[in-house]
Amino acid sequence: MTALPETIENHAAQGVLALHWPDGRSARVTHARLRAACPCSACRAQRRAGIDIPEQADVRLAAIEPVGAYALNLTFSDGHRRGIYPFEMLATFD
Repeated sequence: MTALPETIENHAAQGVLALHWPDGRSARVTHARLRAACPCSACRAQRRAGIDIPEQADVRLAAIEPVGAYALNLTFSDGHRRGIYPFEMLATFD
């Protein structure tokens, strides 16, 4: 099981989510990359059908909500809000 990040920082103006992990690792992930990697069932179905979700440079995180002690629910400026991003997944971004 992946540890919880020590800090989560949303740099909205830059369109970047920064995650700092207890083992000293850090990740800065663009909002566009997070949106394109959405793990919700609808986005996964699109990818399985061969439809890529493009990275949109202007998309921003509108809200970040914890889901228990295992994930974040991210809401994006394009209205998409169904993605639950497990910390295990977020730990793979660099």
